[in-house]
Amino acid sequence: MIVVLSGNPRPHSRTLHLAEEVGAALAERLSQPVPHTIDVAALGTRLLQPGDGVVLDAIGRLRRASLLVVATPTYKGTYTGVLKVLLDQLPADGLRDVAAVTVVTAGVRPQAEATERHLHELLTELGAVPVVPGLAVVEPELANAGTAAAEYVTRIGDSFTAAGV
Repeated sequence: MIVVLSGNPRPHSRTLHLAEEVGAALAERLSQPVPHTIDVAALGTRLLQPGDGVVLDAIGRLRRASLLVVATPTYKGTYTGVLKVLLDQLPADGLRDVAAVTVVTAGVRPQAEATERHLHELLTELGAVPVVPGLAVVEPELANAGTAAAEYVTRIGDSFTAAGV
């Protein structure tokens, strides 16, 4: 099962759109069903309510994923706090052996690349197997999310298969 996780706190964000495009391109390449999307913006304050059923469902989907697309805009030099709040609810090694594709958006490439490294480290800490390279996209490229996603999936080739998908 492919799961797309958008860590942008704004609903209907360009980061969410890009992540869904990457998930769809991967699903097509792997002959998988349309990915399930978890949008932290839709979870809102539920993220802070212990035992919330919607959040627990999201955590369960993350743990059952065979391939996870994790997207975030760059905020203050790293991934968003709301993404971290959700991922902090996973147990240690909660993403053990889940292949993870990182998708980062930013104003300039150095910011995007730095955030991609931070996100890679976080996912590794949770036991995921990040696909290398991740996708770092800057503002001008966001207008063509479908093209950026398709080019990325072509570029990574079979590396996600090597990551255990």
